[in-house]
Amino acid sequence: MEKLLPIQLGSKPTYSLVSDMLENALERLPEDQLLMHSDQGWHYQMEKYRKRLQPRGIVESMSRKGNSYNNSVMENFFAIMKSEFLYLKEFKSVEHFKKELEKYVEYYNTKPMKTKLKMSPVEYRTYYTQVA
Repeated sequence: MEKLLPIQLGSKPTYSLVSDMLENALERLPEDQLLMHSDQGWHYQMEKYRKRLQPRGIVESMSRKGNSYNNSVMENFFAIMKSEFLYLKEFKSVEHFKKELEKYVEYYNTKPMKTKLKMSPVEYRTYYTQVA
């Protein structure tokens, strides 16, 4: 089973958080036909970020302001995470929050969430990567 990346948190949005995430993802993602979806955050509009996608032929996709339909999978995840995790717990510190968030993400990725699929998100990705 694939190993999940450690969670990266910061007290403010910085380009290094985004660029570190991108580098970690590029090491693990297949080489072909990638679509990188983001919102219109300033860090995703930076020339440095966009130039990092180009050598891999990654197509960049950004939602229009107020339109999250083309990012519905992530919007759904964040809604579920807020209702199942964030709103139900109290955290003693940022470090405590990070540890609990890592446990939640591990749980979310490794336990079958949809009875229709009969597999966890990690199993689903692994299976269809091998079949393709």
